[in-house]
Amino acid sequence: MSISIEISFSKSVKISGGLVVAMGSLAAPVSAAARTVDPAGQLDKAVRVAGFTGKTFATIDVIAPVEAPADRVALVGTGDPDKLSAHEWMRIGGKIFPLIGKASKVTVLLGDAGVPSAEAAADMALGLLMRSYSFDTYKTKKQEEDDSASRKVAVVFQHDDATQCKKAFAIRQAVWEGVELARNLVNEPANVLGPVEFAARAQDLESLGVTVEILTEKEMKKLKMEALLGVSLGSVRPPRMAIMRWQGAKPKDKPVAFVGKGVVFDTGGISIKPAAGMEDMKGDMGGAAAVIGLMHVLAARKAKVNAVGIIGLVENMPDGAAQRPGDIVRSMSGQTIEIINTDAEGRLVLCDALTYCQERFKPAIMINLATLTGAIIVALGPHHAGLFSNDDELSRALTKAGEVTEERVWRMPLSADYDKMIDSKFADMKNTGGRYAGSITAAQFLKRFVKDTPWAHLDIAGTAMGSPSTDINQSWASGFGVRLLDELVRANYES
Repeated sequence: MSISIEISFSKSVKISGGLVVAMGSLAAPVSAAARTVDPAGQLDKAVRVAGFTGKTFATIDVIAPVEAPADRVALVGTGDPDKLSAHEWMRIGGKIFPLIGKASKVTVLLGDAGVPSAEAAADMALGLLMRSYSFDTYKTKKQEEDDSASRKVAVVFQHDDATQCKKAFAIRQAVWEGVELARNLVNEPANVLGPVEFAARAQDLESLGVTVEILTEKEMKKLKMEALLGVSLGSVRPPRMAIMRWQGAKPKDKPVAFVGKGVVFDTGGISIKPAAGMEDMKGDMGGAAAVIGLMHVLAARKAKVNAVGIIGLVENMPDGAAQRPGDIVRSMSGQTIEIINTDAEGRLVLCDALTYCQERFKPAIMINLATLTGAIIVALGPHHAGLFSNDDELSRALTKAGEVTEERVWRMPLSADYDKMIDSKFADMKNTGGRYAGSITAAQFLKRFVKDTPWAHLDIAGTAMGSPSTDINQSWASGFGVRLLDELVRANYES
């Protein structure tokens, strides 16, 4: 079922049918707002029978009495509303979505004393949108068999300060659009979304005022990006690099830079992966998807910052032209790399993109995102992304942003001992350090291409795809990184 949610805010609403949602708290499980549409006191009885206490995230849904202006009335628990974080208000918004059912209009009543602020109301609306996401582009359904296959639902949030709610929600609308874009890209099948098509999606950001350049294979050869280009040798689909620039601050201000791994499909190349689960490798461009989504957010909300997004787009396939284990390639930086395993390809894409980013833009900070290693999933599971950095201040800022958004990161070590594991007998380095500490040696590899720029590497292999379902995401693709990095920019780098 695909539901399109239309959000609006109003100081006063006239209820006529549909679903009415009110907030219940520990202090008042049945709020005064709920009682206005339940003159028969049916909710009081339902609350007693169901044991609903207003505990945070609890819900109750009942058919409204005949004389009520609504068809159904639901309560969503807020516990102690004064103690709720922005993310918890988002989760409460997410709890509303499953209550919608077949309703075509929903009224959310926030009219009691002690109701959430305009910011919290906007967070609820964002959470509702996040939860409503589904990717069913390729499902064929007959409308006559399922009259709810695709429909619009109007959701009105009643709040005493509707004007301020609208202003707050405009920012969150931009965030939602960026997350939705990232999720869509990761969910798309690889036969539809190749490097050229992915680059075209980046170019769509020009409509928001983002300057976009697309480097072709010929242009990357001139730049001597042999590491990135080597990954694409086995594919008939040509590689691309997309450079996105948002100028929201003074021209002289150094940009913040974000670099994403965009392997649109990863077979492993000659070092081919096992067949089981290989279909998930359509999502090996989750880092690039997050960068595009972030650039959309920054432009859509007119962020007062200069930002650069760079994504390297390739497909890793095995054929007679594919690079082999034992090959040696020269990166754009001039450093040489012995290919030990062609399935350690993402770092080859990123190293040239990092070099290009530093040499051309000289950013204030540089963060790369990549679904880089299975080892990070072994270490952290699907609940934290791995954070590797050469800068303590940047690490602290990312960690804090992760706590605010609950897109959490966990800092992992970097040291000379791990760095030695990627030394090569035949080249400056090899592209894998072996079985142990795989996520760390991958980060050590990337660090060799970073100069003095404050830098962080986020390994999002466990969080960008196949992560656990939550109150704000039921999709295989989570869009991880978009909200995290938008919060980082908003809190630390906007003028």
